[in-house]
Amino acid sequence: MVDNHSYSFFGQKVGLIIQSSSKNEPFIFFRLIKSKNDGSWEKPSSGEGKIIKFSLEEMVWIIRVLNKEVNSWSSYHTFKDNKTPISFKWDDGEKAKLWIHIGSYSKVLEYAQFKILEMLLTHILKEKIEFATAPNWAKKRNVDTLSNIVIQEEIITDSSKNIIRNNESNSINNGKPSEIEDIVGTIKGETNKALLIQFENEVEIWIPKSTIHSGFNNAKNLVQKFSIDSWILKKNRVLS
Repeated sequence: MVDNHSYSFFGQKVGLIIQSSSKNEPFIFFRLIKSKNDGSWEKPSSGEGKIIKFSLEEMVWIIRVLNKEVNSWSSYHTFKDNKTPISFKWDDGEKAKLWIHIGSYSKVLEYAQFKILEMLLTHILKEKIEFATAPNWAKKRNVDTLSNIVIQEEIITDSSKNIIRNNESNSINNGKPSEIEDIVGTIKGETNKALLIQFENEVEIWIPKSTIHSGFNNAKNLVQKFSIDSWILKKNRVLS
């Protein structure tokens, strides 16, 4: 059993990358990139493309669509006042194609592709239910990390029949909201809970994965962009 998963679905114009960096984390990333007019692709390391983090509950809804239990599922994610519409919907007709719409990105999956996605998400969800929900995983988190975590998101879910609205704001650290900084760095090492990242100013520190709000490529020595809680960057003098 491996700890992380990454799989890509590429077409002529849009690529979809599924990423799970650890079975101990109760979420998964969908990253979409487009091809440019010159034939090159958007570079996630340059902040291009679109990335969405799906929770375990949202994974269940996506799997329901893939299993054809429901015809469609849609949602909105809100981050920094930006709303991103999301939908998974079967093409009208014989349900031979699945359309995925995330913001301005649209990706269609053929039979072999959506079957792989169904099997992959089902496998990852089973792993995360076993490992990411274990009580001892939460208890072993660093206290300083927990005291600064802020989760603020509005999810509006539409499963064609039911609408669920959930406003969640979980802020510890005396009610002060956390800021997120986009910063370029290179992964030098990794554990289940943290990444060893070297930044452009040559500072190299361990960053808890719980403070990283973007997807990332696990490959070492690859320059890429991370969205990280600014408090930990300032604490370790990565930022002034």
